[in-house]
Amino acid sequence: MAVMARTWTVGVDAGGTWVRARATDDRGKRRRARVRATASEELGLTLDRIWRRWRMRGSDVARLVVASRGVWTPAERRLAARRFRGLAREVLVISDAEAAYLGALGPGPGVLVLSGTGSIVLGRDARGRWIRRGGLGPLFHDAGSAFSLGLTWLGHGDEPRARRFAKAPDAVARIAALGPRVIRLARSGNVTARLVVGAEAAALAWTLARVAGALRLEGETAASWAGSLMGDDYFRAQVWRWARRQGLRVTPRAPRESALDAAARLAAARGR
Repeated sequence: MAVMARTWTVGVDAGGTWVRARATDDRGKRRRARVRATASEELGLTLDRIWRRWRMRGSDVARLVVASRGVWTPAERRLAARRFRGLAREVLVISDAEAAYLGALGPGPGVLVLSGTGSIVLGRDARGRWIRRGGLGPLFHDAGSAFSLGLTWLGHGDEPRARRFAKAPDAVARIAALGPRVIRLARSGNVTARLVVGAEAAALAWTLARVAGALRLEGETAASWAGSLMGDDYFRAQVWRWARRQGLRVTPRAPRESALDAAARLAAARGR
């Protein structure tokens, strides 16, 4: 008697540091992988390596959902999806911020504040309309991000040290790595660090208020978070405090699940 081939659905969260993948077959079996993202390797090649590790062919995958940086418009999504042809019978590419939102808040209205190396605020109204602010990269500082925190901190320090960071080939990553340290200093009572953290939190809250206003979210607004900086309770409390000072009535909710969970769930739901 012939053994029926398994059919898989796969969700991928392609972050700046790690690429995470989760596959589920039609019998409920799961596979997981986490590999370090590298600038020298295309994401499609990274996923191909994971498929080989899993001994899985593209014809075995009914649907692949990739949550990726740098995509938002339909044209950008279609272009990105072409890179993954051969990895699945059907491919959907969505923004990593959108996946983070769906994981944190589900499909309902609200606002997601994402702050890690960069930052973005993503909102959705009851009709399903999306509005985003930020996420433009280090050239525009991404207010309230780890990079912006580190940059502002360096601006208050000695110039020779700032010059060393500026000349480093990995300047953005090194400056962003200062962000969590500045928050720790603020926690311990360092006055300058507290001022820097407060200013960055206020700027991020202002972006949050802009998104909520553009969506005309009235009354209590569900708000959640993603990213390493917003995962810090001290920094997060500062953001909510400044948002309320601007008249925004936020109701913070802990993320229900991760962006990877959301991508895998979307793949499974649409792959049936």
